[in-house]
Amino acid sequence: MMKKIKTILPVIAGGACLAEAWLLPDSSAHPAAEKPYFSMILLVILILAAFLFLMTFFSKKVEDKYSEKAPFYAGILVFLAVLNILTVKTATLPVLYFPSLDRVFGVLVEDFSFIGKCLLYSLRLQMTGWFFGAAAGILTGIAIGFNKQAKYWIYPLVRVLGPIPSTAWIPLVLISFPTVVSASAFLIGIAVWFPTTVLTASGIASISRAYFEAASTLGASGAYTILKVGIPAAMPHMFIGLFNGTTSSFITLVTAEMLGAKYGIGWYINWQKDMMSYANVYAGLIVMSITCYCIITLLFRMRDKVLVWQKGVIKW
Repeated sequence: MMKKIKTILPVIAGGACLAEAWLLPDSSAHPAAEKPYFSMILLVILILAAFLFLMTFFSKKVEDKYSEKAPFYAGILVFLAVLNILTVKTATLPVLYFPSLDRVFGVLVEDFSFIGKCLLYSLRLQMTGWFFGAAAGILTGIAIGFNKQAKYWIYPLVRVLGPIPSTAWIPLVLISFPTVVSASAFLIGIAVWFPTTVLTASGIASISRAYFEAASTLGASGAYTILKVGIPAAMPHMFIGLFNGTTSSFITLVTAEMLGAKYGIGWYINWQKDMMSYANVYAGLIVMSITCYCIITLLFRMRDKVLVWQKGVIKW
């Protein structure tokens, strides 16, 4: 019975939110949107919530899984309803900085092609910097972890230069790289390189010596021990470094796209902020948030595939 109550909460919240959007008059202080995009989205959500609620009567698995998340979904709908009242219905929040949800979602629909172009530009820049930063971080961490000479000469530099924010390198980057794209990719790579290096080296240092002794006793060569024993054992730490580096790279991306980029989500957000178009700013933030979430989720899926024995230990 309690599960059924939980699963119907999104239907109730969605219906109340939709009724509030339709029945309460809009404040004259807010500019009218092209179409009632918020109401359209609510209608789709309400239909989906009703469908899932009906499915719980036919599938015990759907009921168990959906009942856990249904109250959270209902809470999101309540939050959107309250936000809609505080903005377009009553203009309680400053109109300039808090546009109506109709206008925010309208930007995502009406400006879809341009935002998509900016997103592709950002993904190209992000993936280029991330790939080279991750590769350099893993190789540096392995070198520090397995080679005493590399640890002696390189690790002090990592400890001194690594904590410096990647954006602090902008003055040097601008005169050292031929193009804005390469300069921006370098900044993103630096943001990924440091945490990946430190945690890879830390993971190798934490491996029990018994593993290496057992491999040596069985006749394993040095290269085999590194590739088949050391690196797999250090991978949990390595992935944590990649997760931290990915988050830092998104922060750096916004700043990197201010160096003269013509497109990009970070550039788009800053440009719209200067234009005082806060509906576009929020739309850009939504796109960036969803993109970051998808990339981190993909990394976690990759981690679960590679580290089968640790699947579910770290959840996202």
